[in-house]
Amino acid sequence: MKTICVVLSLLCYGTAMMAQSHRLDNGGKQMEDSTDVFYRHLQLNEVMVTGVTGDTKLKHSTAPISVVTGKELRGTASTNVIDAVAKQPGMAQVTTGGGISKPIIRGLGYNRIVVMNEGVRQEGQQWGDEHGVEVDGNGVGSVEILKGPASLMYGSDAMAGVLILRSAPAPLEGEVRANASTEYQTNNGLFAYSLNGAGNHGGFVWDARFSDKRAHAYKNKYDGYVPGSQFRERAGRLMLGLNKRWGHSQLTWTAFHLTPSIVEGERDEETGELEWATDHHKTYSKTLPFQQVKHYKAVWDNLFYLPKGSLKAIVGYQQNRRQEFEESADDYEVFFKLHTLTYDVRYLTQEFGGWKVAAGVNGMWQKSQNLGEEALIPEYRLFDVGGYATVSKDWERWTLNSGVRYDRRHLKYDHTKNFDGVTGSVGAVWNACKSLNVRMNVARGFRAPNMSELGSDGVHEGTVRYELGSASLKPEYSWQADLGVDFSSKYVEAQVAFFANRISNYIFAKRIDRVMEEGYRTYEYTQGDARLLGFEAGVDVHPMHRLHLGSTFSYVDARQLNEPEETRYLPFTPAPRWTAEVKYELTHRGKWLNNAYVAVGMECHLRQNHYYKADETETATPSYTLFNLSVGTDLMVCGRKVAELYVMADNLLNRSYQDHLSRLKYTDVNAATGRMGVYNMGRNVVMKMVVPLVFEKR
Repeated sequence: MKTICVVLSLLCYGTAMMAQSHRLDNGGKQMEDSTDVFYRHLQLNEVMVTGVTGDTKLKHSTAPISVVTGKELRGTASTNVIDAVAKQPGMAQVTTGGGISKPIIRGLGYNRIVVMNEGVRQEGQQWGDEHGVEVDGNGVGSVEILKGPASLMYGSDAMAGVLILRSAPAPLEGEVRANASTEYQTNNGLFAYSLNGAGNHGGFVWDARFSDKRAHAYKNKYDGYVPGSQFRERAGRLMLGLNKRWGHSQLTWTAFHLTPSIVEGERDEETGELEWATDHHKTYSKTLPFQQVKHYKAVWDNLFYLPKGSLKAIVGYQQNRRQEFEESADDYEVFFKLHTLTYDVRYLTQEFGGWKVAAGVNGMWQKSQNLGEEALIPEYRLFDVGGYATVSKDWERWTLNSGVRYDRRHLKYDHTKNFDGVTGSVGAVWNACKSLNVRMNVARGFRAPNMSELGSDGVHEGTVRYELGSASLKPEYSWQADLGVDFSSKYVEAQVAFFANRISNYIFAKRIDRVMEEGYRTYEYTQGDARLLGFEAGVDVHPMHRLHLGSTFSYVDARQLNEPEETRYLPFTPAPRWTAEVKYELTHRGKWLNNAYVAVGMECHLRQNHYYKADETETATPSYTLFNLSVGTDLMVCGRKVAELYVMADNLLNRSYQDHLSRLKYTDVNAATGRMGVYNMGRNVVMKMVVPLVFEKR
């Protein structure tokens, strides 16, 4: 142990000396180059993120957390906000066509992930495969990804982790800002624009946004245009509030409308072609069958600075309206209406002697109604409450924290169910030096079964299957251990994180040999004990100024315990993924171009042989490799940034592939080729432009 400490000390000392020499030019003056890997990492370490005891610096967080900045989001080709973060290490997505994505963290998804937006948990009937996240990606200023059980602050359902979608911070005093952005994608003809204005006058703050997006069917080399993959999205946001020395009080209203058509994957029995009139392949209009999703949200966010701490209180109301039209555009067959009221009150003490204490109560009330002819899940009412307390202690190089929480959930439908659970965590961070952090954390998670798992009984058109719930399901409990190391220097930035997760009563859907409705496979929810092991690793080598050589690798092995080969592996486990990128920064502080870069990327998904084989629930997925090219720059005029420009080419070589987590992989077999299911999007060139305006009070 003594030898290890000596080596680490020498490593940290050398890194500090290199950093100091890099900060000084020949005249001894400090250089300011925010594009350098070392400085970006130091700046990121100072970012405040959500920790066990509330806001904390990233370098002091014992839980594994990664941050995606607004600049990175804008420089990523995507069709929605989940698509934009799914390439992060440890992340993946379940997709249904081009416009619907659901997040996966370390092999777990659905109701095992809590998505936070506008300070409250997003509740949009996320139990469905074809139900995406109803959030306007244009309004997301940054994303925090908490990996592992985060139940202490978020309660049941945060077993896999939390995705925090943060809005851009309010303008400074006397500042008014506005921006307009637009985007076009060649493969599906996606056209989008967003208009935003915000200001701060005497502490009165406001922020307004309107976004519009539409896309026709996407195409690939094997299927041509994929009928039913077109969608239309509109969103609006208005925030009014006061920012004062005593804290803040803000009211936010959002509206989100999404109209995705449904990909059924039906084919001509002779030719194998997807069934669709050829003259409609580029229509932006909805075609039967389709969904109509409307999500409305109102949030009252309050923060009060008290003599010895701060009190935060947030109340939110959401209404999710999901309609499904199959035979007629004027008459819906399915209509879910979900009301959700969330509440969160927490108190955080000021730091005293390195100690911080936090305590809070949060939960939600829900009412779900079935207003259509068909009912896939029963109507229900839910009440959820949980209380927690956490404590942390900072020393010179160590941070320790721990906490405990109790949750109780009452659910009433055809049956009455009560679920409760005790969760907790303990963790530590060793800041060996500015360049090296070691994180350790052990946490217990809890999740109550959702209504779909308990009472589902009907056809899911978007996933082409019939689902049956089970009222006898028990809650899931997990124990997860994390160990992570991150290091940065003038020339290298590297991270590695290992995790081991043991879940009791893991719930999943398996295929059964029973026909409930002709033309649809039948799946039934069951459960068993499971364990997940894996790691994420990443490195960014900076051998010379402006050149970056980056690579990441993500792996998860998810299996049931004490099961034979046919039922050993858990369904919908992401394949191992290796990414690599070579990025060259062309200019820094140029007269016309600033932060200009060109990057070539590779994304390799290895073959997924670990799948749930019984009753053909899943099939193996071959490996595939995609290549990408991107360029971007800030356009400067008279020393001011007047626009951000990006051009990206995804799947540059037009590779035909199926992602293991694509729901369309299990649609009809092409009789002419023998290939099963619909393939993912082919080559896609994306062009984005953001025009910012900032006005300061004189």
